Amino acid sequence: MLKTFIERPVLSTVISIIIVILGVLGYTTLPVEQYPDIAPPTIQVNAVYPGASAETILESVIIPIEEQINGVEGMTYMTSSASNNGTANITVYFDQKTDPDIAAVNVQNRVARANPLLPQEVIQTGVTTQKQQTSALMFLSVYSENENYNNITQLLFKTI
Repeated sequence: MLKTFIERPVLSTVISIIIVILGVLGYTTLPVEQYPDIAPPTIQVNAVYPGASAETILESVIIPIEEQINGVEGMTYMTSSASNNGTANITVYFDQKTDPDIAAVNVQNRVARANPLLPQEVIQTGVTTQKQQTSALMFLSVYSENENYNNITQLLFKTI
């Protein structure tokens, strides 16, 4: 079989060109919604401890929340940061197959278990848990006063 392609380079070239053309046609006709997600689902937990330093936030807010979140189903890893203006951010990354809605509920339940361990000021301001959409790479908007372009064409340009 391989000998046929080696002995007939024109046949190999024609087949390669056909494969490339089919790939380009498939790429241009596949809707953006059908593209696979590249970025993993992420959940962000934010907390505010007014007047606290980064070290205090780390010891009294981030560590108790991380201990509760650690081991949630589908989690791959998490990152956290604390700043001297009193904010704490924890970002939890999940497997690609994990449903972001279920992951957000699981993390929210774990954060609720950490509430008794947090300082009263943090509980009063609230600890927020929200999904992060990290897969959007670029948004493009095109506007034209030309009547030849309808809303479907404009929608197509916005999703590219």
